[in-house]
Amino acid sequence: MDISSLRNISSGVIKNAAETYSSGTAVRENSDFGSLFAKAVDNLNTTNAYLSDAENEELKWALGESENTHDLTIALKKASTALQYTVAVRDKFLEAYKEIMQIQI
Repeated sequence: MDISSLRNISSGVIKNAAETYSSGTAVRENSDFGSLFAKAVDNLNTTNAYLSDAENEELKWALGESENTHDLTIALKKASTALQYTVAVRDKFLEAYKEIMQIQI
């Protein structure tokens, strides 16, 4: 699949991948544990922000401050998707940790 033809994309990650793919050079980021941990914490903060936004939208709707169910639905879907992604990443990390712990030295 050729991702270089993608246009009008809002995701920075996809734009980066398209540029890297089209230029033929691989951009290697710092892959030490500190940067990995910082990205994980950033993802957790983003997930928490989405969950908080969803809760705020639920409260607004329940108190009658908002009649727009569209914003509520979007906030709930964002929170749900972010939480599913976070849980999937956590599960993969735990799986990798268990595998590392079983290595005989």
